[in-house]
Amino acid sequence: MENQNAYVKPVTLKNILKFAVPTIAMTVFMSFYTMVDGLFVSNLIGTDALSAINLTAPVIQLVTAVSTMLATGGSAVIMKKMGEQKSGEAKEDFTFLILINVFVGMVMCMAGYLAMDRIFAGMGLSAEVEKYCVEYLSRYLVFTIPILLMNNFTLYMIASGKATLSLICSVTGGLLNMALDYLFIAVFHMGISGAAIATGMGYSVTAVVGLFVFCRKKSLLHFQKPVFRWKVLVNAATNGCSEMATALVTGIITMMFNWTMLRYVGENGVAAVTIIMYVLMFASSLYTGYSYGVAPMVSYYYGEGNHGKLKKLVGTSFRVIAFISIMTVAASFALTRPLVSVFARPDNPVYDLAVTGNRICTIALCFIGYNIFASGMFTALSNGVVSAVLAFSRSFVFMLAAMIVLPLLFGVNGIWLATPAAELMALALSAFMLRKYRKRYEY
Repeated sequence: MENQNAYVKPVTLKNILKFAVPTIAMTVFMSFYTMVDGLFVSNLIGTDALSAINLTAPVIQLVTAVSTMLATGGSAVIMKKMGEQKSGEAKEDFTFLILINVFVGMVMCMAGYLAMDRIFAGMGLSAEVEKYCVEYLSRYLVFTIPILLMNNFTLYMIASGKATLSLICSVTGGLLNMALDYLFIAVFHMGISGAAIATGMGYSVTAVVGLFVFCRKKSLLHFQKPVFRWKVLVNAATNGCSEMATALVTGIITMMFNWTMLRYVGENGVAAVTIIMYVLMFASSLYTGYSYGVAPMVSYYYGEGNHGKLKKLVGTSFRVIAFISIMTVAASFALTRPLVSVFARPDNPVYDLAVTGNRICTIALCFIGYNIFASGMFTALSNGVVSAVLAFSRSFVFMLAAMIVLPLLFGVNGIWLATPAAELMALALSAFMLRKYRKRYEY
C-alpha cells in the first residue's frame, strides 16, 4: 500500500521532511490563528469578553489535555503494532480508542454543564463577565466530542501517511473560524456566543473529514469491529500522560507569571508577558510540529525492530532541531523591536519591558526544541513514564523553582530569566535520559 511504503523508504532528510513539514505548517498556523481569534473578540466585543475567554481556559484546557493524552499515547501504541505487523489488531485498537474518546467527550460535556455555574460563581466576577463566561462555555461544550476527535484524527492522519490532508483540514478549519468570527460577531451580532460557535465549527472540520477518511478500507488505518483491550487503554493513557501534564500546567505557569509581574511591575508587566508568550508559542510550534510529524516513524521503526533506521532518524532529527534553533534565535534577536511594535507603540511603557524580556527569553530557544523532541520521542517509544517526567519537570518543577528564586536575585530580569533557566535544566535532564536509555532502544 502507498501509505505503508512511506515507512519502507530509506530514512533521508527528504523523506523525514515529507512527514514533518505538513505538521510544522499545521502547528504554526494553529498558533497564528489562536492569536487572531483573540484579536477579533477584543476588538469586536470588548476586553470583558476577552477576559471571559481567558477565565474559561482552564476548563477548555482540561478537554484538550485529555484528548491530547489519548491521541499521542494511542498513536504510539497503534503504530508500534503496525511495525510489528499486527495490522488487524492495530485497527481494532484504533476503533476502540476512538469510541473511548466519544464516551469521554460525552462525560466531560455533561460534567461541564453541571459544574459551570459553580465554577464561575466562586470567582467574585462582575455580573457581566460571569455572564460572558457561562455564555461562551455553554456554547463551546456543545463541540466537546468533535474537538476530541479533531485532536485524535490530526495525529492518526499523520500516522497513516496523510500529513498533507491533516494540514489542509487544519488550515481550512482555521480560515473558517476566522470568517465565522467576523460573520457571527460583526454581521449577525451574536456576541461571545458567535465566537464560541465559530471556534467549535472550525475545529469540527478535521473531525468530519476524519470520519470519512477512516471509514475507507484503503486507508492504512481504518475502522473495523473494535475489541476491548484494557491494557491498550492503560498503555495509551500512560504513554500520553506527559502531553496531558504539559497542557494542564501551562495554564498554572501562565498565572504565576502574571502574579509575579503584577507584584514587581504592575499591569504593564502582564501585557509584556503576553507579548513574549506569543513569540515563544510561535517558535515552539515549529518543534512541536516536527515532533508530531516524526513520532509515527519512531513508533513504527521501534515496533519493527529496525534499529538502523531508528538511529538514523534520531540523529537527523537532532541536526534539524539545531538548524531550526539557530534560525529562530537569529530571527527573534533581529526582529525583536518590529515584533513588539505590533502589540505596543514605542512610547508605551510596555514596549521597553517587552523588548528586554524578548531578548532574554530568546536564549530559551536554544534548548526548547531538544526538550520537546525528547519528550515526544519517549512517548513514541511507548515509554510514557520517562516522557511524563521530562515534560512535567520542564514545564512545572524547573519553571516553578526558577520563578521563585531568580526574581529574588535579579528583580524583573529574573522573571525573564526563568524560562531560559528552566529550559536549560530540562535540557540536562533530557540528555541524561537519552543517554540512559540509548542501549535499551538502540537509537
